[in-house]
Amino acid sequence: MFCYQCQETLGNKGCTESGICGKKDDTAIFQDLLIYTVKGISVIAEKAEKVDRNVGHYVMKALFTTITNVNFDNDKLIDIIKEGIILRDEIKNKYKVVGELHDSAMWFAETKEEFLKKAETVGVLSTENEDVRSLRELLIYGLKGIAAYADHASILGFEDQAVFDYLIEGMASTTKDLSVDEMIANVMKAGEIAVKVMAVLDKANTNTYGNPEISEVNIGVGKNPGILISGHDLKDIEELLKQTEGTGVDVYTHGEMLPANYYPAFKKYEHFVGNYGNSWWLQDKEFASFNGPIVMTTNCLVPPKNTYKDRVFTTGTVAFPGVKHIADRKESGVKDFSEVIALAKKCEVPIEIETGNIVGGFAHEQVFALADKVIEAVKSGVIKKFVVMAGCDGRQKGRSYYTEFAKALPKDTVILTAGCAKYRYNKLNLGDVGGIPRVLDAGQCNDSYSLALVALKLKEIFKLEDINELPIIYNIAWYEQKAVTVLLALLYLGVKNIKLGPTLPAFVSPKVLKVLQDNFNVTLISTPDEDLKTMLE
Repeated sequence: MFCYQCQETLGNKGCTESGICGKKDDTAIFQDLLIYTVKGISVIAEKAEKVDRNVGHYVMKALFTTITNVNFDNDKLIDIIKEGIILRDEIKNKYKVVGELHDSAMWFAETKEEFLKKAETVGVLSTENEDVRSLRELLIYGLKGIAAYADHASILGFEDQAVFDYLIEGMASTTKDLSVDEMIANVMKAGEIAVKVMAVLDKANTNTYGNPEISEVNIGVGKNPGILISGHDLKDIEELLKQTEGTGVDVYTHGEMLPANYYPAFKKYEHFVGNYGNSWWLQDKEFASFNGPIVMTTNCLVPPKNTYKDRVFTTGTVAFPGVKHIADRKESGVKDFSEVIALAKKCEVPIEIETGNIVGGFAHEQVFALADKVIEAVKSGVIKKFVVMAGCDGRQKGRSYYTEFAKALPKDTVILTAGCAKYRYNKLNLGDVGGIPRVLDAGQCNDSYSLALVALKLKEIFKLEDINELPIIYNIAWYEQKAVTVLLALLYLGVKNIKLGPTLPAFVSPKVLKVLQDNFNVTLISTPDEDLKTMLE
């Protein structure tokens, strides 16, 4: 195997024997083969000049499946690959695609051994040129994030054909000998599509569940047995809340599901207690102390320990060997959480690990409602800077940098955040400035779109030509591929001078890094004090 798609990749070079994320070497190369299969489907679909809905959906689901901490199950990966081969050949026959084709559009295997043998030849390192490889992987990882956001929106019935078209166009482009300028243009196009898909998802969430509201979220526990739901899928928590109503079982969010507490549609459920725990990487401790069943709806699954593995359920794209899986809902149907609820009734009440409340719900409409107060605070100098600290959290000790950075910010600064990076500072007592809380949490990583809308609105209000003239600085933490998508979206919007950490992506070659530095001044974090000095200037 060779995998360097996440921030924690071994030695910031690449995992070669097993993944730091916990996936085995054969799982990694089956994921490579799935990506290769998607390339073949994309080549055929592009030749056919037709993207059927089922083709776009397959590409979306397959890309999402290969994101870090989603699918660890080899058998399921092989099933998805087989499904892809059948689909590829159906398109080829249906649209009579002929002529010379890339190997990804033609290869075939039947047995697990044959799949494994093929998989060993199509991984990341099969592209020998370092810079070509870097630009191709940067694009693929951006497309993976786009696919994840498209999947969240699609589940709620919201789609944009342009997103599916570009998933296919982008994946097909990675099989071609293109110039550096052409590959960079493809990466920037991914940034454009990232903004588009985040807008679709924002519409899906808010039209379905209402605009997030400023909310105090309980972080203690109740007196009943509970179910913990993690990930990002709001439809899953909606159906779980409905099915647990009146059962004597409480529901808690974890990790990136925390923002579900901000939506009006979910506040009517009295048994929706609040949020339990912190970021994804603390699962081993927090899932053990929760005592009840855990439902993983999307990425962020850490290989579960035997002490609580029998209480974990996966659903959607998530899978792990030996863990119970909740089947997808049939069209116009719902998922069946009855087994989860039955188990919860037999479990002890969660062990309390903290008490109190945290405040969130500062998505774009809520911030716009505070616009007059914000504008006056900026004009009067009460607020000197907004600091975007969006992105991901992770295990590395060096990520304490973000806690120290938040603590060291002057009291006339306000943090704008989205994603699980917020767990590094959302429980600090940072107070407020001019009646505005100093940490404004917009929600999940995909809600970074809210931060972009706020920036664009301020640009309009202050009648500025360039988004970089705003009193906003960017200090972004990344871990996986959805954060790459958010970064590409920011670059497409013209944002410059972004600090990125805790390490630069291993998949960005020195020459590609120079392009990012020369055009956007993307730089690596150093120390909180040094970065504050340079960024606040």
